[in-house]
Amino acid sequence: MPEIVTAAMLVIGDEILSGRTKDKNIGHLADIMTAIGIDLKEVRIVPDEEDEIVAAVNAVRARYTYIFTTGGIGPTHDDITADSVAKAFGVPCEYDAKAYAVLEASYAQRGIEFTEARKRMARMPRGADHIDNPVSIAPGFRIGNVHVMAGVPSIFQAMLDNVVPTLKTGTKMLSATVHCPFGEGLIGGPLADIQKAHPDTIIGSYPKYGDGKFWTELVVRARSEEALEAARKDVEAMVAGLSAAS
Repeated sequence: MPEIVTAAMLVIGDEILSGRTKDKNIGHLADIMTAIGIDLKEVRIVPDEEDEIVAAVNAVRARYTYIFTTGGIGPTHDDITADSVAKAFGVPCEYDAKAYAVLEASYAQRGIEFTEARKRMARMPRGADHIDNPVSIAPGFRIGNVHVMAGVPSIFQAMLDNVVPTLKTGTKMLSATVHCPFGEGLIGGPLADIQKAHPDTIIGSYPKYGDGKFWTELVVRARSEEALEAARKDVEAMVAGLSAAS
């Protein structure tokens, strides 16, 4: 059987929920996970509230192979992700000696005061490993299967680049697209029958509208070429049959 590796994402921050900040990280993570054969199964957006973050982390880390969080690891009072993840794992959140030294040296080199607020970025759960940050120095961290990264897109993407080589990848999902000139109301029944006949595939139906007409894009996904082709042929035959009858 093909190996299936799964992931979930927690987007942390009141600014996302309020609309002040528009998330740009979900799509990027989804693209990267798909490219390396990891199924991104769930995304949750969580407020800057410790109990909510703890509950979300504990809910998803037990269900999926990998968890990725973004946001809440900066220097301000509402950056509570490190504390919350530590609480979820039942360990102290404390200054990490390596992170502290790296940040202290960086600020000294730039002639900037290493304030108490900036020191907060060196805190992480006891036993966590660093996720290097080549953009702004302050590291993310990994504890268990949870990867905690910054919310700023350029920093998140740079951190993720460092995480990807450490991940176990699964069998990549193959896909084929079939154009259907009919709306979902007409194809819903026969398409459900095809899906039932091909349980090793995922068949998606995506309604479209253009030039005054409705049509549907049908996407077949599978982890084996044989399963993909068998389902694709049945979908194409369904479309051809409906076309002949119309």
